[in-house]
Amino acid sequence: MSSKTDIEWHLTTRPPDHANRHLRAVRHLVLAGFCLLPLSGCTSLVIGAGATAGVAALQERGLDGAVSDTAITAEIWQKFLSKDEKLFLDIEIEVVEGEVLLAGRVPSVADQLEAVRLSWQVDGVRSVINEIDVGSGMSLMDSAGDLIITTRIKTALMFDGDVFAINYSIETVNGTVHLMGIAQNERERERVISHARETSYVKRVVSHIRLKDDINRQGT
Repeated sequence: MSSKTDIEWHLTTRPPDHANRHLRAVRHLVLAGFCLLPLSGCTSLVIGAGATAGVAALQERGLDGAVSDTAITAEIWQKFLSKDEKLFLDIEIEVVEGEVLLAGRVPSVADQLEAVRLSWQVDGVRSVINEIDVGSGMSLMDSAGDLIITTRIKTALMFDGDVFAINYSIETVNGTVHLMGIAQNERERERVISHARETSYVKRVVSHIRLKDDINRQGT
């Protein structure tokens, strides 16, 4: 019997939907625009995105770490936009303590490598995790399915009293879930991974979660 992680999407393949790309572009531009301002601009954005400064401060990386990661994200997006609109539109970025995760789908290996190269040019980047697929663009239906998966996992984490949900970031690309964040211990890390694996229509789970006491963490 096939497990949930083996279930494939049974959706009609469609050409990439331009409306979907435009919505993503607006989101990226808002973040990049705020962080063209002095550091206080990025601070305001982090506070706004997390509802309060207290939320960012409660994260394991702290408020300063959240601001720094947001600034790195915005600068990478700016580099993508300056180089090639496709990179800006087709790649999602998550940054935790200077560790950059690139996820998405681009038309060629050259685009994939260029995204990694540009990311390394940003000050504060400590490592770049390349999870970019090469292939044809995704349809609006595919993207909507990924969004549903991400939302379900985030909701599961929020309602799990043994998981500090604000410490985790999630990106889903074509049914593959990428997890980033800082776990208090191995038990919490396994719970987060388990929630992702048990979510309907997830094909694969890739974990980049670090433990709180990991000696390779920034500042530890």
